[in-house]
Amino acid sequence: MYPTFSDLLYDLLGVHIPLPIQTFGLMMLVSFFLAWVVLSSELGRRQKLGVIPELKVTEQKGVQAPQWHYALQGFIGFFVGGKLLEMVLHYSDLVQNPQAFILSWRLNAVGGVGGLAVALWMHYREQSRIAKEPKQTVERILPRQELAATIILLGAAYGLLGAKLFHNLENIDELVADPLGALFSFSGLTFYGGLIVATFGIWLYARKRGLYFPWLMDSTAPALMLGYASGRLGCQLAGDGDWGIVNTAPKPDWLSALPDWVWAYRYPHNVLSEGVPIEGCQGAHCFQLAQPVFPTPLYECLMALALFGLLWLLRIRIRPTLGLFFVYLLVNGIERFLIELIRVNSTYNIFGGITQAQIISTLFILIGSFGLVYVYKNPKRFGYAIP
Repeated sequence: MYPTFSDLLYDLLGVHIPLPIQTFGLMMLVSFFLAWVVLSSELGRRQKLGVIPELKVTEQKGVQAPQWHYALQGFIGFFVGGKLLEMVLHYSDLVQNPQAFILSWRLNAVGGVGGLAVALWMHYREQSRIAKEPKQTVERILPRQELAATIILLGAAYGLLGAKLFHNLENIDELVADPLGALFSFSGLTFYGGLIVATFGIWLYARKRGLYFPWLMDSTAPALMLGYASGRLGCQLAGDGDWGIVNTAPKPDWLSALPDWVWAYRYPHNVLSEGVPIEGCQGAHCFQLAQPVFPTPLYECLMALALFGLLWLLRIRIRPTLGLFFVYLLVNGIERFLIELIRVNSTYNIFGGITQAQIISTLFILIGSFGLVYVYKNPKRFGYAIP
């Protein structure tokens, strides 16, 4: 396993370069980038076909920001400057635990004062430039790349909130034992919680901008699936606990050409330091699971890539609006319900034991199935788009 990017570089190049980059966080950034690329492409294609209209936005020119912005910019400058200099002076602490270091109030006063001065100077220059411009209202077309970036950023912010909320609802004991740690740590994220809350956030944005939300839902379906595949690869690389149940069965013959860890894996050097110590290992992340388990993040990554390919092909074949999104819900629900059968997770004491993800995935399967039937029987209900 490669909890940090430095571990990956060492395995590939044989050179240890201490970097404060964790593989899971890196792959999350890759996920957002890939989602942005796919969403930008799909928005552009649909705009050319006239399915999605170009979004016009109005901007005020020559209007200065209120005075309290100086206080805000100064605070941001002080925090960023103080944090950056503290990182440079205590780089080893940053590398050892980047999340704790960045989220802490460890600041260097000299760096803070310098950052404050730079921020206020830059804000003053910008406001002086704006004051020289004539006051006017201008209208411009929002580029598809900018629209896609806004949707991705909103999805990331709302998604993180939802992922943390649903995880804590699923693990009440962790929340009660350590409320602050459970709420503000980057570990413990539930994908479905993030998806549901992010959808709500993007709906609010679409409503504010006058965009027809079902158009956006169809456009985002392939991007969501590709981003999910990349995110699960991050889980596999880091060994963040999203693994499967114990698997001590012999590897099937049809997998004989693949390495053993594809069938059963002990996740050595996992980021959680869970399991038993690795003999001869020194430093952080020197644990591996006592028994091999199904590498379910790898399976989900491969399945999500295949499903992305399916959605990418279907996007030019499914005509009714919302049809592609209902297909996404259906295949996503099936994939997640099946993987939960061999995945470690907390269960609710209903229906003989069922996970939160299985409850939500079942709803996705039902909504996707009935939704597809409905839009094909009533193709003009949400607009009969030509993909």
